[in-house]
This record gives sequence, structure tokens and C-alpha cells, in this order.
Amino acid sequence: MKIFLSIIGVLVVFAALGQPGAGAADAAYVKDHYTKYEYQIPMRDGKKLFTSVYVPKDQSKKYPFMMDRTCYSVAPYGTDKYKPRLGPSTQFMQDGYIFVYQDVRGRWMSEGMYEEMTPELEVHKTNKDVDEGTDTYDTIDWLLKNVANNNGKVGVWGISYPGFYTTTALLSRHPALVAASPQAPIADLWRDDGWHNGTFFLAANFGFYPFFTNRQDDKPTQRRGARFDIGTEDGYDFFLKMGSMRNTNVKYFKDTIRLWNEMMDHPDYDQHWKDRNVLPHLHDIKTATLVTGGWYDAEDLYGAINTYKTLAAKNPNTPVYFAMGPWVHGGWAGGLGDHLGDVDFGGATAPFYRDKIEFAFFSHYLKGTPLDLPKVSTFETGTNQWRTYNVWPPAPAKEKNLYFLPDGKLSFTAPSAAKDTYTEFVSDPNKPVPYYAKKTNDMERDYMTADQRFASAMPGVITYKTDVLTDDVTLAGNIWANLKVSTTGTDADWIVKVIDVYPDTAKNNKFTTAGVQMAGYQQMVRSESMRGKYRTGADKPTAFVPGQVSPINFELQDVLHTFKKGHRLMVQIQSTWFPLIDRNTQQFQDIMKAKDTDFKKATHRVYTSKAHPSFLKVRVM
Repeated sequence: MKIFLSIIGVLVVFAALGQPGAGAADAAYVKDHYTKYEYQIPMRDGKKLFTSVYVPKDQSKKYPFMMDRTCYSVAPYGTDKYKPRLGPSTQFMQDGYIFVYQDVRGRWMSEGMYEEMTPELEVHKTNKDVDEGTDTYDTIDWLLKNVANNNGKVGVWGISYPGFYTTTALLSRHPALVAASPQAPIADLWRDDGWHNGTFFLAANFGFYPFFTNRQDDKPTQRRGARFDIGTEDGYDFFLKMGSMRNTNVKYFKDTIRLWNEMMDHPDYDQHWKDRNVLPHLHDIKTATLVTGGWYDAEDLYGAINTYKTLAAKNPNTPVYFAMGPWVHGGWAGGLGDHLGDVDFGGATAPFYRDKIEFAFFSHYLKGTPLDLPKVSTFETGTNQWRTYNVWPPAPAKEKNLYFLPDGKLSFTAPSAAKDTYTEFVSDPNKPVPYYAKKTNDMERDYMTADQRFASAMPGVITYKTDVLTDDVTLAGNIWANLKVSTTGTDADWIVKVIDVYPDTAKNNKFTTAGVQMAGYQQMVRSESMRGKYRTGADKPTAFVPGQVSPINFELQDVLHTFKKGHRLMVQIQSTWFPLIDRNTQQFQDIMKAKDTDFKKATHRVYTSKAHPSFLKVRVM
């Protein structure tokens, strides 16, 4: 959802300039072959939602609908102003569909008040009981009755926040909705974009909300939100000087952004957030669904993986497909997907998805064309190969523990020494470890694969690594950190990074940044953070007892990656990751209301003994 500003424009125009055959030719094709209409479609409670409909000029046959519901605007407005491309990709536009774009309730030109990630209702007793599911149902019903030459079938797709609206379209349970593709969908706003296990994703959210806030009332508008310019490329310095999180309002927002205040007022996983978790509602779904995500999606990786897992588990008789590639947030929608930062994926990956997976899926369910699509299509990084399975995680992947051992060793063999060994480090929130090697004022696209050699040498980071691998090791499925820790404070954050260490013989590739050597490169494969006070429950913050050993267990989310023979597997652990996440005062308190003077240095221990083992639970092929 929190699409960082550098790629918002890309998704809005569906990466038109980054896709072969796109650009001016596509824009001309739209005007030559489609007629645009605009409607205010009434909902059951009387509110009207602004909707743009592009209808093929060739009226000799009937067409299915392809609909995208969005909070990011259906612009351009006006029946004489056309989008530069229609549908998820050029293939759809050229094949012929009725394309529908709708501003969701409370956004842009639609009536009503906007709620972030509208809570879904299980029961709708009256016409006043509305949510995104009912709005989708009412929209589909109206379109079927009022747009000529439709074939009675509807498909819905969307990326990021529109991915959430695609998920909620499933909850309309309208019989005409036969195909849907939630792509990078938000599933649980607290977990996806805002609070990763209680750590607040500062760099992404701080810039997002001023941009997103173009209106805070029920009055339709075409006014755009304003980008907040922090005035420097050095986000680390800016946010450090900003001080505590309360200063976001004291110094900058001045309590003027309602949605930001909702974030700041609800750091715990309370009822506010539980109401915005769509996963419990994904039952009794009959619509064929293709869930799409990217292994390096910094915003909604959790949403894609868990939307698929929940749909597949709760709806075993419904066709549910899953596609994951080596992409950033929305990276499959345009461009090649052949690399990220310095990491080469061995060739283009995104066109394969657009042609052989996405287009084939919708064409089959909306137009009846043949379909030969495996239930799970996933790209294996490290070997750079597409793999197909019947289920995810794949059945052959078996759980194993990867243990942290004394002297910085990492092994599938459990610790055996009786002595209660540990690794100790000092965490100073006034000198936090940066999340990225270069100066940046945003959440960088490639941080999830970036070289971690800069962090390995920093105080406040501890490292464990295997011996040189004598065989390939493929991890497939989720990773769980199981740490035994202690601290001299009463709260602490825990960041765990899984890293592929290249051999000293590794050669540079055509994407390697100038001045970087791939020899010895430390490629991040998966990482995640956890605010320690939520170790007993996200809705039950609990203080640490200084010096007392405590378990910290949290999910790092899924991977499909091969650590090749000759490489090493490394894990880094740290307690600051700035300014990707906010700083922990290392005192048990509401950090959103902390003062600048509350940040305290603390000493942390990660235990590596038989009595107190720390390990990663992984799935190995």
C-alpha cells in the first residue's frame, strides 16, 4: 500500500513507458479503439462512486469487464481525456475488454468519508451496513444492467491498495465475479505497511501520508495531495535530528493528518487494527483467484503470501493460483524484472508473468480460452529458475533448525556445550545502525537485496555464518526466528537478516554498481524486525526484566532461494535499522509519545547454548 513515491507514478500509469510496445503507440490505440464514459454509480446507502468506463468501439461482439477499484485516482477526469494504457498489460487492451476504473468511497471524485482499509462486515442487516464488498457488489450489478454488450462476466485486478480492494471484491460474492487477481494486496494494515511486529516503518510512511491526504471530508475533489519535502537526501540525518516520533506532529504535521494520527494513536495491535485485517473474512469464496507478489516487495510481501495461504486453506474447492517473482512492489506490471540493484536474475522475468500467467488466467475465466497454469509459479532466486508446485510451501520442503553457535558460527547442528554462552552487543539508539549504505531519504527499492558488508563491520551488529557450503542449500517457505535474549533495558527491537555470502571468486555482472565488487558480496535474502515488548502478543506489550533470558519468536516470511555451493549462509542481528524503522527508547513505554531524552543505551545478549538455544526454523528442499 505505502508505495514509496518513486514508483507511485509508475503504478498509476501501469509502467507504460517501461514495457515493450507501450508509450505513444498504446495511447493512440486507446483513443482509436475505445470510447470513454463517466458515471456516478449509486450504492445501496445512497452514496455515489465516480467510475470511468472504457468500451470497445467494435460492438460486433460482447466483452467481459475488467475492473480496477482504487484510492489513487482514476485520472484523467473528463470523457475526452484518456488513460495512456488500459488493463494490467497491453495484451488486455488489444484483446478487447470493457475496462472499469472506480474511485473508492471517500476518495477523489467519489462521495462518502474515507476509512483506511475499510473494516469488512460479516453481516449486512440494513442498507447502512456498507463496506468495500457491498460497494463492489453494487457496482457490478449496475454495470451489468447499464453497460451494453457485456458478456455477464467480471474480472477484478489491482496492485497494492487496489490489491486490497481486489481482495474485498471477493467478499462481494457476486455471481458474475468469476476472476480476480489481488496483487501485492494489503491484508493486515498493522502488519503489512505500518508496524512490522510493532516496529514502525518510518521512512516509507512519513512521506506517504502527506501525499495520500488530498481530502479529509466527504466532498469529491480532483485536488492532489502535496509531497512533503524534507529538504535533504540524507534521511538518516533528518530523522535523527527530528528526534522522537511525537515530533512528527510537533515539528511538521501539526496534527493535521487524520490517518497519520490514527497510526500514532494505535501502536499496539488493538481492535482498530484487528478490524482492518481482511484475512478472517476470506471464506466461502467461489471466484477463481490469482494472488501475485514479489519476493522483494518492501510494502506488502506479508499481504501477498498470507492472502494466498488463507484463500487456499479456507476455500479448497476454489481455483486459487499463486505467482511470486524476484520483484519489488508492483515490479511485474511493467519493465523486465531482470535485476534488482546489483543482483542479476539471469534474464527478463516480468514479461513471462504478464503473458503466460496473468493474461492466460483472465482470458480463460472471462473468455473461455484454454489454460495450462500450475497452481503455484515461483521464481527461485540464487539459481534464477522458475519453479512450479501444487501447493505453497512445497511439500518436499522439510523443517530444520539453523543454530547460532559460539564464535559467530551458524550450523544445522544444535549447540552441545553446557556453558551458557552468548554474544553480546551494545545498542545505542542515539547512534543507530543505518539500514542502507548510501544516503537516502526514502525506502530504497533494492534494500532487500543490498550488500550488507557495510553493516557487518559496524558496532551494534552481530554476525553468524556457516562454513563454505559443499552443496547447494535451498530454502522454500517461511523462516521463523527463535531467539533467546536478554537486555539491560526494559524494551528492545530485534532485527534478523538472512544473507547469501558470495565467494571471493564471484564476478561482476552487467548490473553491478560502479565501485562494487561481487566477490564477497553479502546479498540480503530476507529480513524482518520485532519490537520486543510484543513478544507475548501484539496486543499485550510486556516489559523485559533486565538480565532475564526471554524468548523472542517472529516470522521473517517466505523465501525461495538457493545458497549455492561455495557460498556461505550468514545471519546478522541488530537492534536499530534506521530510518527504515523508528528507534526504540529501550525503555518500556509508548514510544510514539516518548521524549527526545528517553532514548537510552542498552546491552543485549543473544544466547547460543544448549540450555538457551537461538536458531532459525527454516524449510529446506
